[in-house]
Amino acid sequence: MQIEIILNGKKVSLDVKNNELLADTLRNYGVFSIRKGCDTTCCGLCTIWVEEKPVLSCAMLSVRADGKTITTMEGLQREAEEFAQVLVAEGSEQCGFCSPGFILTVLAMKRELKNPTQEEIVHYLTGNLCRCTGYLGQLRAIKKYLGVA
Repeated sequence: MQIEIILNGKKVSLDVKNNELLADTLRNYGVFSIRKGCDTTCCGLCTIWVEEKPVLSCAMLSVRADGKTITTMEGLQREAEEFAQVLVAEGSEQCGFCSPGFILTVLAMKRELKNPTQEEIVHYLTGNLCRCTGYLGQLRAIKKYLGVA
């Protein structure tokens, strides 16, 4: 089946199978920031934006993306780099495997929530797993990046 999407600002036509997951389709297309870590929709590594909202691409059939705007880390490089620099400065970046999904979630949170509380930040990040950190450094970096106390 043929679908058309806007991927990081470019119109793209893709051949997909009826049961193909969007994470697999995008990786096959060469979008390597999308990772899969659990196959159970629990880790957040495959997070992308669909119509500017964070979505787990391992839980979405590719055919459902037809006609939609898809944004990945490759489409938000400047913003992602800004936040990544804060992560590094706060000593909270580790192996980097979870970073693309985590960073996309934080960038979406920045657009959606104004002056979030720590509880709102933690709630927004639920489902983004990192096996390297204790999350406190990441939380500190997020608060610094968002400019909240």
